[in-house]
Amino acid sequence: MIKTAHEIELMAESGRLLASVFSYLDTLELLGMSTLQVNDLVDNFIVRDLNARPSSKGQYGYAYALNSSRNQVVCHGVPSAVDILQSGDLVNFDITLEKNGYIADSSKTYLIGNVSAEVEKLARVTYEALWKGIDVVRPGARLGEIGYAIEQHARAHGYSVVREYCGHGIGKQMHEPPEVLHWGKAKSGLTLREGMVFTIEPMINQGLPGVRTLRDGWTVVTRDGQLSAQFEHTVAVTAEGVRVLTLRPEEQQRVEANQA
Repeated sequence: MIKTAHEIELMAESGRLLASVFSYLDTLELLGMSTLQVNDLVDNFIVRDLNARPSSKGQYGYAYALNSSRNQVVCHGVPSAVDILQSGDLVNFDITLEKNGYIADSSKTYLIGNVSAEVEKLARVTYEALWKGIDVVRPGARLGEIGYAIEQHARAHGYSVVREYCGHGIGKQMHEPPEVLHWGKAKSGLTLREGMVFTIEPMINQGLPGVRTLRDGWTVVTRDGQLSAQFEHTVAVTAEGVRVLTLRPEEQQRVEANQA
């Protein structure tokens, strides 16, 4: 569970490359594109431009470089040529990347075209909830404090937290200990130690927390048909607190402000 300083630097390189994938996505006009087109562009960018590997491709029999979870899809959405991004949508792209034997995992929810105030709020609060969890990471903190901070923020805005899926340790393997719940009690759970690396990836529902899996065996949707959003980062516990290994350039100012 504990990574060496050298291993963390290798993971940081994977994380830096993965952050650049989202910077690339930010340049695309997503409106009118199919989620399969987005997948193919990301796959090519990772392989050809970054000389890295989209590590979800082939894992557990999955055939794509990313998950595309649109509107009521909570997670594990499968890219499709007939799934066209339309104005008013929100869509989460969850991408993993392996370089030098180490994996980074991150996701971002995109707002497509002109979205309603309700859609914008859900995405904003979900992103804030991610950072509420990140901000409590430090040596000596308890794992339950991450989930507690996330759930309290979501509930304060009238939202619910999906409980069936969680963050996870990560390194040479995609899924390693510990499990990182996005709900919980303060001062509970595993004590964090320097060198731990894991993902925080809250899935926040507009309505009730219940979910169900579609017949494809992958796509998870809200049971009540309402919207869901997600953001994710891979983080490392450092002596000083936390290092976000998948930090995107536009987020650097936020980190610097917290450290000031």
